Amino acid sequence: MPENNYHLEIESDPNNLITIEEFVNYFSMDLKLGEEKLSALLLAVTEAVTNAIKHGNKSDKSKIVTIDVNVVNDVLQIKVKDQGEGFDPSKIPDPTEPDNLLKDSGRGLYLMKVYMSDLRYNITPSGTEAIIELKI
Repeated sequence: MPENNYHLEIESDPNNLITIEEFVNYFSMDLKLGEEKLSALLLAVTEAVTNAIKHGNKSDKSKIVTIDVNVVNDVLQIKVKDQGEGFDPSKIPDPTEPDNLLKDSGRGLYLMKVYMSDLRYNITPSGTEAIIELKI
């Protein structure tokens, strides 16, 4: 599979999530990914961008969310970077715990871990970068 790179920057506005869906559809078609992988990617990338907008950038429209997509060998890597202060992933409550089952938030990180091959974070002085990977 050839090496491919895609890049998108959006303002921290939840209305831009439709642009994210179009972006994921575009590079998924370009890479000839199947329906199952596309569904998983739409879910994971939308969750990562939503977290970047709401939690990282605090919905501040003057702040940008950057999405970089790279394919190297058989791994699709997506980096979603906000301009926020970062967080400690270990402090996010487990949504499968009985006390958390009925809460309407807190499932995004869990779903990304379930549907992607890898999920990690790079906390930098200029923002937090979520790195999600999918073997293709």
